[in-house]
Amino acid sequence: MNRRLFGLGVGAGIFGLYFSKELVAAPWPTRPIRWVVPYAPGGLSDTSTRIVVQKIIELTGWTIVIENKPGANALIGSEYVARAAPDGYTFLNVLAAHSVNPTLYAGALNFDPLKSLTPVSLVGITPLIIAINKALPVKDLKELIAYAKANPGKLSYGSSGIGAAAHMATEQFKTATGIDMVHVPYKGSGPALQDLMSNNIQVLIDTPPTLMPQVRSNNIKALALMSSRRLASAPDVPTISEASGLDLDCATWSMFLTTTGVPKEIINKMAYETKRAVNSPDIQARFEQLGLEPIGSSPEEASKFLKSEVTKMAVIIQSKNIKPE
Repeated sequence: MNRRLFGLGVGAGIFGLYFSKELVAAPWPTRPIRWVVPYAPGGLSDTSTRIVVQKIIELTGWTIVIENKPGANALIGSEYVARAAPDGYTFLNVLAAHSVNPTLYAGALNFDPLKSLTPVSLVGITPLIIAINKALPVKDLKELIAYAKANPGKLSYGSSGIGAAAHMATEQFKTATGIDMVHVPYKGSGPALQDLMSNNIQVLIDTPPTLMPQVRSNNIKALALMSSRRLASAPDVPTISEASGLDLDCATWSMFLTTTGVPKEIINKMAYETKRAVNSPDIQARFEQLGLEPIGSSPEEASKFLKSEVTKMAVIIQSKNIKPE
């Protein structure tokens, strides 16, 4: 997974020195900051936002109000922030779907998700887990691949929606293995997980916080982590390389953004406080429990990461001819 970070975290001392010299000159903030989560409460975006923002509040004394504005693959909340006044009082947390939307909805949006929103900091990255229904007659990932090849089109896999990280990761897995499975999109990970346990779908790739409680309860089976190294929060789940020999790295991530046009010194200040929060030992411990690798990057590093993700997702969407619902 480190290969995907483009050196993020290297030169942390330089990062801190840079921000110490370029903090906000004018008084800011002088009123409450609004933080938009474009997903329903309880998911990875909501949880990671609340963990980090609460720490920022503790460190700074600022007043920050979190608002959930879910819907349309995070586009409703994203557009709200994109159209906000660029005064540094409206921020946003997005997941990997943000790198999918510009291509998936090309020509159909009332705003440009990339030009209208500016990255502040990459907060964390979490690899995805391949899980199956227990009734499926396979015991490991190699057997799942063999079973899928012997039964093309007979297995179905779920996702939290078209263009979600789970959908894109499963399409990469299908390409890498040459298997054929039917996609069943849901409006969120919860319904997909319920249908996995009920055997209405047989395969689900999703985040550790979503899947591991049911794995530990023996309701579903985890076959592999789509990463180059195991997670401390799921030490018994092998990496995809250990499980099958595949070299496949698929993850979702959490990134803070704001309205384009916000003064650079405000963006830098928020990135600095985000890094301070993410580097706090208590936050790192919380992230480890969630399976999130803490990052806390500069705005420039976040922008570089996002551009790479957009390019990669565009290739998948176009090659698979994926269309929005």
